Amino acid sequence: MFREKAGLTRDQLAFHMGISTSQLTKLERGERRLTKEWMERIAGALHISPADLFDEPASRLISVPLISWVSAGGLAQPDTVTEIIDFPMLEVSGLPAGEWIALRVEGDSMDRISPPESIILVNRKDRRLVANGCYVIADQHGNATYKRYRPNPDRFEPVSTNPAHEPIFPDNEAPVVGRVRRTMLDM
Repeated sequence: MFREKAGLTRDQLAFHMGISTSQLTKLERGERRLTKEWMERIAGALHISPADLFDEPASRLISVPLISWVSAGGLAQPDTVTEIIDFPMLEVSGLPAGEWIALRVEGDSMDRISPPESIILVNRKDRRLVANGCYVIADQHGNATYKRYRPNPDRFEPVSTNPAHEPIFPDNEAPVVGRVRRTMLDM
């Protein structure tokens, strides 16, 4: 649902549309006819085009550059990225809006989710920490790794069959590069 993807409550969207919450509830439940005027008001409040209300995100292909690799182990320095256009592009569907990069996984600290040599898709615009979300994080020296976030205390931990891997406890605010939203693996 577009309202939820935009992070709006029903009350907030109704306010932006200039209608009551009960009117919006009826529209969402299909109890009220969705006219062209209603679609334009919804799209305007969400800052999208009315056509986007019908465009299935799963059918849209997005070109994502496979720019480097990321350590699924300790923090490590990936290859230097020069020009995004120099890297192979992956055509991927079903991704929400964002700033996407693809990284090849090296190491086994995330092998229960992303085995070595799998490719992860990272949304660099999504840095909000969510419990059990997976992230690429970096340190001040440009070293990066891929881990799952856990709160209380804040930590980034492996999801691995290898018991030797340890969680990372950030000293201050977590240096998140982006949230991992998909793993791809050739069989």
